[in-house]
Amino acid sequence: MVSVSIIVPVYNGGEKFKKCLLSLEKACPKPKEVIVVADGCSDDSGSMAENMGVEVISMGPQPQGPARARNAGAKAATGNILFFVDADVEIHADCTGIVQEYFQENPNIAAVIGSYDDAPFETNFLSQYKNLFHRYTHQKARFEASTFWGACGAIRREIFLAVGGFDKRFTFPSIEDIELGYRLKKSGHVIRLLKNLQVKHLKRWDLTGLLKTDIFHRALPWTRLILQQGKIPSDLNLKIGDRISCAAVFGLIFTFLSGFFNASGWVVSGFFLALILMLNSHLYLYFLRLRGGFFAFRSMIFHCFYLFYGGLSFMYGKLIRHPAKSCSINHDRAIESHHRGKP
Repeated sequence: MVSVSIIVPVYNGGEKFKKCLLSLEKACPKPKEVIVVADGCSDDSGSMAENMGVEVISMGPQPQGPARARNAGAKAATGNILFFVDADVEIHADCTGIVQEYFQENPNIAAVIGSYDDAPFETNFLSQYKNLFHRYTHQKARFEASTFWGACGAIRREIFLAVGGFDKRFTFPSIEDIELGYRLKKSGHVIRLLKNLQVKHLKRWDLTGLLKTDIFHRALPWTRLILQQGKIPSDLNLKIGDRISCAAVFGLIFTFLSGFFNASGWVVSGFFLALILMLNSHLYLYFLRLRGGFFAFRSMIFHCFYLFYGGLSFMYGKLIRHPAKSCSINHDRAIESHHRGKP
């Protein structure tokens, strides 16, 4: 029979971590156990979890990153399904039931992932945009997933241990879940994206934090991983349409600037703008339907900005920082120095 162990790594989770714990209490059916891994916390996250009757594992005084923390939780777990949940999400009450039932009925499936819901906790524009965009990407992705997701992902314990768990060389939150997913797929395991498996994201995004995360935590290490794999998976936000949109944004910028020297450049820039709107019309209509016209307009502008800095990051990683096949999954010194002490 399937038994579910929920594992939550936390670093100074605060009040939002309390919301996470309260949502776990409402899970139906109840998981076999909830294991909180306190990763160098200097606040009361560990004691808060203990007071709520949750098993707590301490990783010591210094944070070691969510990859090691999740691995420690998996080692201690007694359930045969490991359900990883981030400390800044609330699970829906039916999440454990969905996970348990799916693994029970599909014994050949190695792992499943879910998505964010359409009601992010924080109300500022960037938090709404970022979380809704993430949800849209997952909801429109393929049923057979190409990667894993640590915020809301479950995996059979024996398979997790057999492939070596999360790569402990990731010492801060990064693409450790994506890298695990690539190893699972390479080993022939099947990952499913269950669109009814949903959690609410509690994180508040601001511009500085978003750019640091998207560039240093995601784009650069993901580029490194793609170069290692030798191919770009056509899934999530790496689909062919997304790649064409990225190129179109650069074309739009170049031709618009050239229009100051030759007016024909502005005509061509209109073509690139129309191409971007056509390729992403479903995304922009999604924003329009959920949050109205003004939100959709701002989201369109920020989405183009996202494609711009994402494309720059990929080109920098591929052509300058990690050329050809000599790249390594090890985090380079510049990025580690940038994030030292910031798990």
